[in-house]
Amino acid sequence: QVQLQESGPGLVKPSQTLSLTCTVSGGSIVTTRSAWTWIRQPPGKGMEWMGLIDYDGVPDYSPSLKSRTSIFRDTSKNQFSLQLTSVTPEDTAVYYCARVWDACWDYWGQGTQVTVSS
Repeated sequence: QVQLQESGPGLVKPSQTLSLTCTVSGGSIVTTRSAWTWIRQPPGKGMEWMGLIDYDGVPDYSPSLKSRTSIFRDTSKNQFSLQLTSVTPEDTAVYYCARVWDACWDYWGQGTQVTVSS
């Protein structure tokens, strides 16, 4: 059973960088054909895909967030991370990490609330 756990600060000030890490257990982030993704859900809105990193370490980003987003990994810790720069209150959301397998998001973390506020 693959398990994912998000971690990081719950409060970020405007203009700062949001940094989150997803720790994966029960599976490897370098498993062929896998990819590892970040999704968020702002209050009262739908899910928004932010980007992913595949098993080869190649990232792909949502065009709307590409200029502010970076996804990278630490294979020694079986973790992948998200950085979102220049945050505003509109970046307040529950942030999720998930595994992508055969184009399905099949395993999810429980989500972590991030609030952008001064």
